[in-house]
Amino acid sequence: MGKQARARVLGDHQAMAIARNIRVSPRKLNLVAQQIRGKKVDRALNELTFSEKRIAGVVKKALQSAIANAENNHDLDVDDLVVKEASVGKNLLLRRFHARARGNAGGIEKFFSQITIVVEENREEKKEVVKPVKGKAKAKTKSAGKAPAKKPAAKSKKEAA
Repeated sequence: MGKQARARVLGDHQAMAIARNIRVSPRKLNLVAQQIRGKKVDRALNELTFSEKRIAGVVKKALQSAIANAENNHDLDVDDLVVKEASVGKNLLLRRFHARARGNAGGIEKFFSQITIVVEENREEKKEVVKPVKGKAKAKTKSAGKAPAKKPAAKSKKEAA
């Protein structure tokens, strides 16, 4: 007699993970999120591993969580996963102050943010490429038109005199 389950927001071939209360401003976190948007999962993990940004480790953990959700909860193939969406949002805001001259205070805001990563299974079906037969292709190009005319050779100084 518990609550009914919420309807699934994502499609059947998608999985999601959210990392909340990350101690970095959303503006800085978005720089790291831009690096992985639209890329294959293995490539995105490599970029986060070797990124020089401090927060890349937290984003990597969130991406690994999304991959694990896709594999364990939704039975998706890990090799076909692509980062469909990496959205960044605001979270908490700590307000602090810094003592200034003559009894005044300067405000300091310490931002927190969150990142939502959605991975999608993107199966690439291999298409057979039909290569033209070499003999026929050459015959078509020859019959299509004449070869371009050659430019007349420049006259040498002896001929001009």
